[in-house]
Amino acid sequence: MNSNDIAEYLSQHPHFFEEHAELLAQIKLTSPVMGRTISLQERQMEVVREKLKVMELRLSDLMRIAQDNDVITHRFQQWTRELLMARNDVDLPYILTRNLQEIFDLPHATLRLWDVAPDFTHTWFAAPTTEDVQLFAKGLRTPFCGANNDFEAAAWIEAAQPVKSIAMLPLRLSPEDPCFGLLVLGSPDPARFTKDMATDFLSKIANTSSAALLCMIDV
Repeated sequence: MNSNDIAEYLSQHPHFFEEHAELLAQIKLTSPVMGRTISLQERQMEVVREKLKVMELRLSDLMRIAQDNDVITHRFQQWTRELLMARNDVDLPYILTRNLQEIFDLPHATLRLWDVAPDFTHTWFAAPTTEDVQLFAKGLRTPFCGANNDFEAAAWIEAAQPVKSIAMLPLRLSPEDPCFGLLVLGSPDPARFTKDMATDFLSKIANTSSAALLCMIDV
């Protein structure tokens, strides 16, 4: 019998070592952890400890993720609450962007709306935008995140430092509805918004912002 035959036999007879328990103390293995020869039983204990360490690390990661998500959820609820407390529609864009900055610790946040109702045509958030930026927003199915490659929307941000990374969130009620605006988040940190970052949470911000700002659109 070769080693493969023995391994196959043991796999088909899992009770072998119960019937020959004395062999467990005689079998010796080299420990990759301790660097010496140990018994099979000791090696099994090492394997169990290694698995336990992996599980503990995984549990620690899950707890950290859960804590981070809890913080984000609390901030999102706080931001939504501020929107609901707005007394005047015209104040909504300012409250929305200001609280995004304060609650989520964002350096810059601004927005533009098009096709606004006549009562809001004089406001800062209804300032004219080019057809190019509107087409760009219309083409976004999910928020854009990445380096600021001289985007027109980045010029909406008044900043002492150059905006190095940017997130652009299209405003619409559903994927089938027309886009009526663009919410822009910017940072001088090039690593704040990257093209490989998850956008699930930004999508939630976009959806809530769209619902809050729809009252300003001339439908």
